[in-house]
Amino acid sequence: MSDIQYLPGKEPHPAEHRLIFKNIDRQGWDTSIDTYIADGGYQQLKKAFTMEPSAITDEVKKSGLRGRGGAGFPTGVKWGFIPPNNTKPVYLICNCDESEPGTFKDRYIVHQDPHQLIEGMVISAFAVGAHTAYLYMREEFPEAALTMEKAIEEARAKGFVGKNILGSGFDLEIWVHRGAAAYICGEETGLIESLEGKRPYPRIKPPYFPAALGLYMAPTIVNNVESLCHVKHIIEMGGESYAKLGVERNTGTRILCVSGDVRNPGYYEVEVGKLTMGELLNDICGGPKDGRNFKAVIPGGSSSKILRCDETFKIGRGEDAKEISFWDIQLDFDTLAACGSMAGSGGVIVLDDSRKMSWVLNNINHFYAHESCGQCTPCREGNGWMKKISDRIVNGEAAPEDIQTLEDVAYQIDGKTVCAFGEASSWPVEAIIAKFRDELTAETSEDNQHLSKEQLQREMYLSK
Repeated sequence: MSDIQYLPGKEPHPAEHRLIFKNIDRQGWDTSIDTYIADGGYQQLKKAFTMEPSAITDEVKKSGLRGRGGAGFPTGVKWGFIPPNNTKPVYLICNCDESEPGTFKDRYIVHQDPHQLIEGMVISAFAVGAHTAYLYMREEFPEAALTMEKAIEEARAKGFVGKNILGSGFDLEIWVHRGAAAYICGEETGLIESLEGKRPYPRIKPPYFPAALGLYMAPTIVNNVESLCHVKHIIEMGGESYAKLGVERNTGTRILCVSGDVRNPGYYEVEVGKLTMGELLNDICGGPKDGRNFKAVIPGGSSSKILRCDETFKIGRGEDAKEISFWDIQLDFDTLAACGSMAGSGGVIVLDDSRKMSWVLNNINHFYAHESCGQCTPCREGNGWMKKISDRIVNGEAAPEDIQTLEDVAYQIDGKTVCAFGEASSWPVEAIIAKFRDELTAETSEDNQHLSKEQLQREMYLSK
């Protein structure tokens, strides 16, 4: 990558290790297939066709690649869930919904390097035995949809998509499907329902695990854009070599999307776990803005639990347990989980001491109240309640008891819905109240007691 020149002001930070973003903001780069082939594109597809499909899956398993869409589930293991005695068609779906607030990585790939994604999709489809693949893209990516459709036609003209690809006997059609931009369509079963033309109500798991019962009740593999691009690089490097990037159980690279109160927000592709929170915020992102101090970070998109910058965390068990500061948190799936949050989609939202937590909480509540699909009562009703209570807090109309009511509602949503949207909406509330309760309470007043309908109802009930 040392001989690659980037646009002025878009150069990678020295701490980055670019695989997926190698061609993003590259001088002289365009989205044409000729440019991609001249740079070695589709060579890994040719290599994959010399391998058995099971051998490709084995390489992905050896690589330790974990899904980059949010859950962090091992990609090769997911592929292996397709029933061995299956007689139905197998489908591959690329999830390009990218609806998690704070996340803006996949859109750069589909805007600037579409053939990398196509190559990764074709290799993955060959590995899992899929002859039809869908690229599910949110409606807010209109230019990207046109770019991808053009790239697919270019790939078809060169024999990389369609019938008998490269004389291998393998057929694959890729279709771009544009969704209506609903957060719930980022959940794989909600996406599948939408793709089938239905209301995107997530399915109950079990029995509807997509690898067994997915699109049209057939085995379906759903992977994120970034995850599918990594497959190309795993074939190029070999699974074992790829696994040497990053740290144990957290291999390869991943793209961090940093937004909010830092000097240098942006996207950074780094080896997983080789960077600490302090190095990311202070070294790569340039520290806080003038006259400000870092206050808190949401490390994996808005649905991940907030972390205070003055916290310490105990990670590990028994003799291996150790206490670390916020600044020493390794940015990998396991360490962030041990600290009570998650790596999620890689959307790092930074908050400095100018931010009121009531405003942050209210902002998040408004988003999730709007995006609930309405299938589950705790989510449909509870998110509206949380929004209304946080509205009262930011407007100075809340009583102290409202904070407890808000927390109670969040816990009544958590774990009580068909899909993980319930956790996505309740976890931020639970964490912000747990870590900033005094700050939130300070914005309430006993004088607002009469405005707390929930409290009045509770007192009326207790007085009977």
